Amino acid sequence: MTPDDVLAELTALQAGDVPTHGGATMAYVYDSGRADVDELAAAAQASFQWTNALDPTAFPSVARIENDLVGVAAALLGGGPGTVGTLTSGGTESCLLAVLAARERWRAAGGPGRARLLLPVTAHAAFRKAAHLFDLEVVDVPVDPVSCRADPAAVRTALDDRCALVVISAPSYPHGVLDPVGEIAGLAAAAGAGCHVDACIGGWVLPFLDDVPEPFDLSVPGVTSLSVDLHKYGYAPKGVSVLLTADPELRQAHWFATAGWPGYPVVNPTLAGTRPAGPMAAAWAVHRLLGAPGYRQLARDTRAATLALAAGAGALAGLRVVGTPVTTLVALAQDGPDGVDVLNLADEMTARGWLLQPQPPFAQSGGDLPATLHLTVTGATAGRVDALLADLADAARDAAALPRPVADPELVAAAAGIDPAALTVAEVDGLLELAGVGGGRLPERMAPVHALVAALPRPVAERLLAGVLDLVYRPAAVPR
Repeated sequence: MTPDDVLAELTALQAGDVPTHGGATMAYVYDSGRADVDELAAAAQASFQWTNALDPTAFPSVARIENDLVGVAAALLGGGPGTVGTLTSGGTESCLLAVLAARERWRAAGGPGRARLLLPVTAHAAFRKAAHLFDLEVVDVPVDPVSCRADPAAVRTALDDRCALVVISAPSYPHGVLDPVGEIAGLAAAAGAGCHVDACIGGWVLPFLDDVPEPFDLSVPGVTSLSVDLHKYGYAPKGVSVLLTADPELRQAHWFATAGWPGYPVVNPTLAGTRPAGPMAAAWAVHRLLGAPGYRQLARDTRAATLALAAGAGALAGLRVVGTPVTTLVALAQDGPDGVDVLNLADEMTARGWLLQPQPPFAQSGGDLPATLHLTVTGATAGRVDALLADLADAARDAAALPRPVADPELVAAAAGIDPAALTVAEVDGLLELAGVGGGRLPERMAPVHALVAALPRPVAERLLAGVLDLVYRPAAVPR
C-alpha cells in the first residue's frame, strides 16, 4: 500500500467513532475549540515521537520538559518548597502511583495487617484498580445523598491504624462536586494517614476561577499528594498527567530501581519503563502557548457555559441538577417519580448527535444515589450551549413518552445464583447473547442494557462487562 492509501484507510476506520472535536462528545475527549492549540500540540508531539523518556540522561530534553511542567503544576496547586512530582500516562496511573506510595510509606512505618484505602463511593474507579493491584482493602465511605459530597463524619468513623490513604475529589467525576478537602485532610493527618486529592479533572480549572468555595490543593494541611491531568483541561493530547507529592520521600516510595540483573541498571518513576515523550512535549508546548492568561480565559468561559447549561437543564420539566457543580461537570437526574428517565434521555441525545454519559443508580448506606447523566463541558462546548439545551429539551419530551427501561426479571433472578468467578469465557458469551449484546455488538438503544447492569449483582455485572470488552477485542483473521 502507498502512504496515501494507508492514511485513507485509517480515516475510513474513524467513520464510526464519536467526534473528538466540536463539543458534542461530552466525555472522554477535551477540545479547547482552538485550532492553534491543536496544530501546535500535533507538531510538538510529532517532533518528540521517537524520543524515549525511559532515560532522561540520554534525552535531557525530557527532564527539562518534565521539570517545567511539574514546576508549573506545583506553583498552580499550592505546592511548597519540598513539593516534587512525576509525569505519568494519565489520571489512572497518577492515582495508582499515589496509592502505591502511600502503601509503601504505611508499611515502612510498621502499619499492622493489611493496608486500607478509604474511598468515598464517588472516588474514581482508578483507586479501586489500585487497591486490586497493590493489595489494599477498600473501605467504602458513603457520601451525602443530596449534596453527593464526601461525609467527614463517615470518614472519621472509618479511620483506624490500618488506613494508609484517604482519597477526596476536586471535583468528583460522577457529580462534579467538591469534597470537603480541609476537614477530611485534617482527619487523615490526625490519624497518621495520607490524604490524596484527585484533581485529575478539575485541577487545571479550579485555580483560574473566582468562585471556588474552599481551598482544595496542596496548601491544605494534611494533603500529601495530588493528581491533575494535562490531557483534560490542559488541552494536551492523550496521555499525560502530573502526580504531585508534598515531599520528596513520598515520591521515592513509588519509584522502582534495580541493579539485580545483567542488563543496564533500571530506575522507573512510573509503572511503565519506556514512556512516550510526545504527549509530554505537546503539553509543554500548549502551556507555553496559552500560559496562565490563556488557561484562565478558557476556564472562565467554560465555567460560564457550565452554569448556563446547569440553569437551563435544571429548568426543564422532569429533570434536576445533582449537587452543586463547582467546575465544568454537570450531572442530571430524574426529578420526581414521574420525571424523565435519564437512561432513555441518553439514547435520545445520542440520536441527536450528542454523547452524554449515563451513570447507573448506586446503593449506599445512608441513602442511595440516583441514576444520572454526566456532561463534561469543554472550550468547544462553550459556544454550543443554546443548541445543546434546545436538543436536550426536545429529547426530554421524547424520553418522557417512552416506557421506563426494566431489566428482564427472569434474567436477574437467574444471575443471583451465578458465581461470576466460575464462569468460563464461553458461558459469559452465552449470557451476553441472552442480554442482547452478543458478539460485542451494542444495541442502538442502550437504556435496557444500563438498566440490566444496575439490576444485576455487582460481581456478576462486572464479569459481564468484562465479557463485552472481551468480545470487542477479538481479532479477525490477520490479512496476508
